[in-house]
Amino acid sequence: MSGMSDVKARVTGAVDALEGRLRAVSREIFEHPEEKFAEVRASRLLADDLRAAGFEVEVGTAGLPTAIQAVHPAAAPGPTVAILGEYDALPELGHACGHNLIAAGALGAAALAVASVKRELPGRLLFLGTPAEEGGGGKVVMIDAGVFRGVDAAMMFHPASFTAVDHGSLAISEVRLEFHGVAAHASASPDQGVNALDAVIQTFNGINALRQHIRDGARIHGIITNGGAKPNIVPEYAAAEFYVRAAETAYRDELLGKLERCAKGAALAAGASFSMSEISPPYKAMRPNRALGAAFTRNLESLGWTFDTKDLPFGSTDMGDVSQAVPAIHAYVAICNRAIAFHSRDFVEASRSERGHRGMLAAAKAMAMTAVDVLTSPDLARAMQAEFRGE
Repeated sequence: MSGMSDVKARVTGAVDALEGRLRAVSREIFEHPEEKFAEVRASRLLADDLRAAGFEVEVGTAGLPTAIQAVHPAAAPGPTVAILGEYDALPELGHACGHNLIAAGALGAAALAVASVKRELPGRLLFLGTPAEEGGGGKVVMIDAGVFRGVDAAMMFHPASFTAVDHGSLAISEVRLEFHGVAAHASASPDQGVNALDAVIQTFNGINALRQHIRDGARIHGIITNGGAKPNIVPEYAAAEFYVRAAETAYRDELLGKLERCAKGAALAAGASFSMSEISPPYKAMRPNRALGAAFTRNLESLGWTFDTKDLPFGSTDMGDVSQAVPAIHAYVAICNRAIAFHSRDFVEASRSERGHRGMLAAAKAMAMTAVDVLTSPDLARAMQAEFRGE
């Protein structure tokens, strides 16, 4: 046990020693936000630091130009641990979900901390840079390409307004609805037109009427992406995009059917034609591995952190798909107060704040210590696998 404590002290010390570099990485990614599948600058930055730490680095893994697979060369028999980083930004808002902190924290845990002691430890250490979490499903593509094959534990942290580990997520599908009508002069000959925008508006009305008949916690929300060209032209084309979320994948699929029926009814009423298509891969709900989560919890608590348990919000993440493929956790670490919401301008400010960087450093230390636990504790490795198999 004393040897284990020494190793953990060394990995946390490694994070402290390179605090300045991790803050610089976070600031660089924050100040140059890149949207899904376009994270060229961020992926290059991370890859360079991983190479400098001795990793064998592949950029473009799984056919994704900004995905990273980095393997530490000191591989030995034992578990394989993957630490995941995200680095895509949101349209218009930038880093309103704190992915700059996720990337820096993962880099600190894997490349700068565990890598510093890896030659003394069994198993394999991976850093996986996963692009396009914000609606692109980078992790889903990487799973399908076999990147997670052989991984025994996958972990990442996400900045939040609360601190929690065994917290789930909502399954999600992102779909596009398109309506086609007939153009006409909106004043001189409106009777000759078929208004596609009317169909979109009626779809929203149908969804609003449906809300009282769906389960608590489920979500259907959308935006109009095309409402016509000019007020004096009856819109011959209109479109909307929707997110459909639920705690269970099966119920999400049921809600997709309800959305489609609302849209078909709206199209019929307007006299328009209608189509519905998937925009990006659907995400599964998170299945937190509680054995792995308990190890992370103990390690973060050892750094003086406490956990929130009440009234926690739910979002969606492609880490849910990872958790259905291998034992995984998606830990949340508070960087702001509970009044601040994800994807808000206030969260943008939190993502570059001093508190945000303190949370990132604590998460890096806790992930590094948890990686050491997985690599060195056969009992933990067995418990994770037994839970994952449902035993």
